[in-house]
Amino acid sequence: MRNLSAGRYMAVLLGAVALIFIAAYLSLTNGAFDITVGDIVRTLLRINPQPEHDLVIFDFRLPRIVIAALVGLGLGVAGAAIQGVTRNGLADPGVLGINAGAGAAVVIFMFFFSGQIKGAGWFSTMAMPLFGWAGGLSTAAFLYLFAWKDGKLDPQRVLLVGIATASGLGALSMYISLKMNPSDFEMATVWMTGSIYNANWKFIVAMLPWLVVLIPVIVRRSYTLDLLQLEENSVRSLGVAVEKERMILLLGSIGLVSACVSVSGGIGFVGLMAPHIARRLVGIRHVRMVPVCGLIGMALVVVSDFIAKTVFSPAELPVGIVISIIGVPYFVYLLFKARA
Repeated sequence: MRNLSAGRYMAVLLGAVALIFIAAYLSLTNGAFDITVGDIVRTLLRINPQPEHDLVIFDFRLPRIVIAALVGLGLGVAGAAIQGVTRNGLADPGVLGINAGAGAAVVIFMFFFSGQIKGAGWFSTMAMPLFGWAGGLSTAAFLYLFAWKDGKLDPQRVLLVGIATASGLGALSMYISLKMNPSDFEMATVWMTGSIYNANWKFIVAMLPWLVVLIPVIVRRSYTLDLLQLEENSVRSLGVAVEKERMILLLGSIGLVSACVSVSGGIGFVGLMAPHIARRLVGIRHVRMVPVCGLIGMALVVVSDFIAKTVFSPAELPVGIVISIIGVPYFVYLLFKARA
């Protein structure tokens, strides 16, 4: 039975990786300027490289694919941790307002540093995740303040407060964006819907340290996430510092979400869907579920970004809209299932 379970786990991992590579291959070769596999191989190996191929691959398509994968990874892992901490299957960085908090902070940053974002200078690129983290952290503090009941987080209050907070911060972001000049407003509006069309290598450098540091922190606490699904008194009797572990996991999740939001805008539902899909595939043990959540998140965003840029070509949809088209029906399904 153990071997069968391990075999299923490896099959799921390999299947997710294969799906990511297929989507990346399609995204790399298809578009307004089609490129053959041979051209890609020669360009990557620097065999008689062509300037137009270098421009399309290294400046446009490859950074976009990498950012889509990293954003999906971060949101998937953060979603698994947040659902584990709150013990609420409907919890999600977007539903709880953490996306909106990080997004509002970045929009405020855009407003006060108008004109510096479009040039993607190093200062603005590296500062945006920090502003996003501050916004996400403020939102989390607000959640704790209003969802705390009888010495613990009330899962139903967390969800209700999160939805209200997300709505309010979304309105604040829209109000601030309306105060921007027309060019910055257009960019902020597209960004708020969730888009990675403006991907570049600086954004990757800005978000990568957050993922490299915080994902291992969450993965190492997979066993703690398992224990947090028990009654709180039972967990305390096992010697677990419940509130300390919850705070570490929540702060790590906020950091991941903030780094993702700072480069991709408000992409929702990835952190909601990935844990549910992972549980169905590999079970409830977080040591297996968390890595699978990351891979499923990567696949969701990479595939959705490919759909977003090709279905209505030459026009593009923001990737956040494509994921929402998938995620909203899934969220409604989960709500009905929770009521049953």
